Amino acid sequence: MAADLFDGLESAGPARQQLAPGAVLLRGFARSQQAELIAVIEAIAAQAPFRRMMTPGGHQMSVAMTSCGSCGWVTDRTGYRYDALDPESGQPWPAIPPLFRDLAEQAASEAGFADFAPDACLINRYEPGAKMSLHQDRDERDIGAPIVSVSLGLPATFLFGGLKRTDKTQRYRLVHGDVVVWGGPARLAFHGIAPLADGEHALLGRRRINLTFRRAR
Repeated sequence: MAADLFDGLESAGPARQQLAPGAVLLRGFARSQQAELIAVIEAIAAQAPFRRMMTPGGHQMSVAMTSCGSCGWVTDRTGYRYDALDPESGQPWPAIPPLFRDLAEQAASEAGFADFAPDACLINRYEPGAKMSLHQDRDERDIGAPIVSVSLGLPATFLFGGLKRTDKTQRYRLVHGDVVVWGGPARLAFHGIAPLADGEHALLGRRRINLTFRRAR
């Protein structure tokens, strides 16, 4: 079955799925806004293009990234950090669009985290074979706020573990429109994305786009 068909059916399971205390998968939560979200992503990328950044260890990431908000996430030889300026242009990152902010706030509230006010959105572009190794989101100053992660395009296998890298990870299939929110006792859980399988999505082709909203500063 082609990946661009029946994505909604492939997200079989409860509309709201508890992954762990403080972690919730909201099936199809962003699907109704898919066209508007993709148009906004394209506008942001026109101003701050996707790029594959270098890790401090000298490895080029397989995932291409850009950001919007008052700061963006950056990695290079000097380390991981949030920066108010896009290092490629020297200009501020594009502002978080109202559509993005409303979606993040609504998803966080649905997951039990009221009053979430993101100031950064990382936009990740996966192509077949790209992955995100297990990691913690701990570069943010406010780890009391949750992470809101929106999946668009090709399906992906989301790896979600515990507070130690060696903890057992669970695997969840994320499809177009799914949103994962984690905070509270799960805020520093290790998580990642397995290598993306090839496929063709009706709106995004051979790509997966992931939006991750944070309270960075």
